[in-house]
Amino acid sequence: MLKSGITKRWILTTILVIALILLTLSAVVTFMIRGYYYDTVRNKLNAIGTSTAIADFFRGYLDVSRDVFAERAREYVFNYTDGNIAEVWIYYKDSSDVVVTSTGFDVASTLSEDYDLAFDSPSGRGVCVTELDSGEKVMALTVLLPRSHGKSNGAVRFITSMEEIDHKVVDVALIALVTVLFALILVVISGLFFIRSILVPVNRINAATKKIAAGKYNEKIPVSDRNDEIGELTESINFMTSEIARTDRMKSDFISTVSHELRTPLTAIKGWAETLLTVSDGKDETIDDGLRVILAESDRLRGLVEDLLDFSRMETGRMSLRIERIDILAELDDAVYVLRDRARREGIEIVYNTPDYAAPMDGDPDRIQQVFVNVIDNAIKYTPAGGRILILASLEANAMKISVSDTGCGISEEDLPHVKEKFYKANVSVKGSGIGLAVCDEIVQMHGGRLDISSKLGVGTTVDILLPMRA
Repeated sequence: MLKSGITKRWILTTILVIALILLTLSAVVTFMIRGYYYDTVRNKLNAIGTSTAIADFFRGYLDVSRDVFAERAREYVFNYTDGNIAEVWIYYKDSSDVVVTSTGFDVASTLSEDYDLAFDSPSGRGVCVTELDSGEKVMALTVLLPRSHGKSNGAVRFITSMEEIDHKVVDVALIALVTVLFALILVVISGLFFIRSILVPVNRINAATKKIAAGKYNEKIPVSDRNDEIGELTESINFMTSEIARTDRMKSDFISTVSHELRTPLTAIKGWAETLLTVSDGKDETIDDGLRVILAESDRLRGLVEDLLDFSRMETGRMSLRIERIDILAELDDAVYVLRDRARREGIEIVYNTPDYAAPMDGDPDRIQQVFVNVIDNAIKYTPAGGRILILASLEANAMKISVSDTGCGISEEDLPHVKEKFYKANVSVKGSGIGLAVCDEIVQMHGGRLDISSKLGVGTTVDILLPMRA
């Protein structure tokens, strides 16, 4: 599933965006809750540490000795009723001298940020979040006592621990994170289910269209009870396939009918041309030349008709083989013998070398020879005068390999993968139907063999035919 392009894009876009939004929202909510808790503590500290009440309580004890001030400070602590909210420290003169605490424990000399803020503030108050020497995180409010001659006369500091609040904030953050993960899991499960409901039929359609593109027009996509666009697409493709199959049958029937109808007049034309050439006795050279042209073109047209008939049989699955025991090299000898004189007339040398032993196989002799003749004929067509065709046979494992190499024009890299396709011609300047190699490839495959073509433009082409031999 994850290999699918749609699923990858969905994960990389929708899921990541949703995850980012949810994480951002959870972070915002966490910081808002943290801010709310911190503001609540700050407001409580401000309510406890009223500057006026503190100043009134210590009025008349600002310029007294430390012991007298300490007695007054202990009195303040004794009357302090908010110990459950904040601890109280009382300073004498400066922040380095804590004379009394609400807990009763002595506190070492310390410098605090909130004291500095209060000292620098016109209101004489300073509040901040800081850490004690013990490492505990606290929020502290320092309220300065009225100053004399610009100097401090002491301060009251209220301290409350933030550890419990921070734990609550962490719990909220964890709950938010778990909620985000749970939401993402739900989105992923529902999304994958939805994507699967799309991908499964799409993959089925994709597989069917590949078979249809390969010529299997009877392939049908199972129609589900989906009442959506995919269901409509499935019905449209099935209808399209039916129309293509009907058109293809009409084409094959037309080609078969026309080819059969052409056979009879071609036979008559060729027969009468041969008869007239026989009885002319060379009396009129122009007429004899014309008759020879008629015979040559009749043979070429007859070859085209046979190719069309083979194509029609191959398309409709009616191509059959007449299997018998044959000698591969004997059939190759006959094909070379048929075409050697033609190659010589066109100034092309045929170099022919085969082993001197038999190469038995079970095959159709006419079809095997048809393959050899067609391949060698193509080599002659595409090789200019003065060129050479090399025909070699060699034993490879349990197969006989026949290689036909020419020094012709060659085939470009763009055309080479398509030369075995029906009606494809790499060189339109050479006469031919463009289906000969397709028929040859089909015949070789029907015999359990393989036909491979390699070529280089301007250098030449090699056709390798591998046919299985009898053990």
